[in-house]
Amino acid sequence: MLWRFLYFLAWQLAGGALGWWQGGPWGAVLGAGVAAWLWFVGDLWRGVRVLQWLRSGDLSAAPSTFGMWGEAADRARRLLRQRQAQVNESEDRLQEILAALQATPNGIVLLDGEGRIEWCNQLAAAQFGFDAQRDVMQSVGNLVRDPDFSAYYAAQDYTHDVVLQGRNSTLSRPVRISVHLHPYGDGRKLMLSRDVTALEQADAMRRDFVANVSHEIRTPLTVLTGFVETLQTLPLDAEERARYLAMMAQQAARMQSVVHDLLTLSRLEGSPLPGISEWTSVQVLMLRCEEEGRALSALLTQNNHRHHVLQFPAAQDLRSAGEIAGVQAELQSVLSNLISNAVRYTPAGGTITVQWRYTTDGNAIFSVSDTGPGIAPEHIPRITERFYRVDRSRSRETGGTGLGLAIVKHAVQRHGATLDITSALGKGSVFSVTFPANRLRRSALPAELQPAASAQTALP
Repeated sequence: MLWRFLYFLAWQLAGGALGWWQGGPWGAVLGAGVAAWLWFVGDLWRGVRVLQWLRSGDLSAAPSTFGMWGEAADRARRLLRQRQAQVNESEDRLQEILAALQATPNGIVLLDGEGRIEWCNQLAAAQFGFDAQRDVMQSVGNLVRDPDFSAYYAAQDYTHDVVLQGRNSTLSRPVRISVHLHPYGDGRKLMLSRDVTALEQADAMRRDFVANVSHEIRTPLTVLTGFVETLQTLPLDAEERARYLAMMAQQAARMQSVVHDLLTLSRLEGSPLPGISEWTSVQVLMLRCEEEGRALSALLTQNNHRHHVLQFPAAQDLRSAGEIAGVQAELQSVLSNLISNAVRYTPAGGTITVQWRYTTDGNAIFSVSDTGPGIAPEHIPRITERFYRVDRSRSRETGGTGLGLAIVKHAVQRHGATLDITSALGKGSVFSVTFPANRLRRSALPAELQPAASAQTALP
């Protein structure tokens, strides 16, 4: 303020001196007055420029002036820059938080005090069918019309979650979404959602597994117990005793098969993945499978005048099949299980075709096709589950434990391969295993056999 007063006084002295030089004492008074007004107008103009700039708030348009108004403009400019930096920092942090919320594996919806959507991430939008832009400030009750959610929201008891049916849920592929509301702030709510389909399926599979194991073990145990009581209490002749002992041995073998398959599954799940240091001849694997398949077919059709038609690759074709890397016992189990299933479920007189061929990208496909009854489409996604049976009575007749395809699936996955199943009711099924090229080592084929081999290994 002192410099401002001195500056004003200097203007008056300069004006008075100029007026004294021009008109004496009265000229000095007039000059001092004119100088004061000029200083006042100039100061007022600088103030008006600063006020206009403050009203616009544009840092780039800050006036360049001096004096008190210049200092005020400089201070205001520094404060505005500091505030703009704070706003930018807050905006960056907000965007980081929103990006983190977008990356979470849960759906997130922010609701205001009246239940209107303030913000949601992309996962929540996909789970509930929201539009992140269009549905802002829309009532969540109008968009999520599931009766269970409406009752949950109205009850205002948010100590637990509610499980809803997903919008993309179908009978063959159900989708289940868990929703949990968390109140915060002044009546606001945080709505968290997550896909619990896999958890519910795992829980259902666990329950089914326990129930199926109990059933598979309890049934033969009941039979064994009955036969033991019969042998203990009734006088039986040698023929009857032998018949009962044969039935007991059959039930014991059935239990042993279940236990063996369960132990096999446990070993597959708990052991490390197979490497590529152990190589097995494809020809050896296929020949063993052919022997087992033909023996099983002969056993199942021994009392029938019609037999299965079994078609395996020719010996000259298998000479060029090469080798495959992995655990030989697991690979043998995969191929044998698929062939034995085809034999068991194909009626006498039907055809089972086994093929091994290489693809242009270096992979190899092992396939087993049959002319059996086929599998309905709704059963195919679950057919590799433990103890899952399309026809329980038919499975009991064929002597299966319900674990064969589960073993195949685990062994295939452990070797980096894929299992594909195609089937049509009344037309048969095709089970194919595609082995990756990095687990195959193909043998060279003599030149005179190459055309014949390529023709015989081609799929129809």
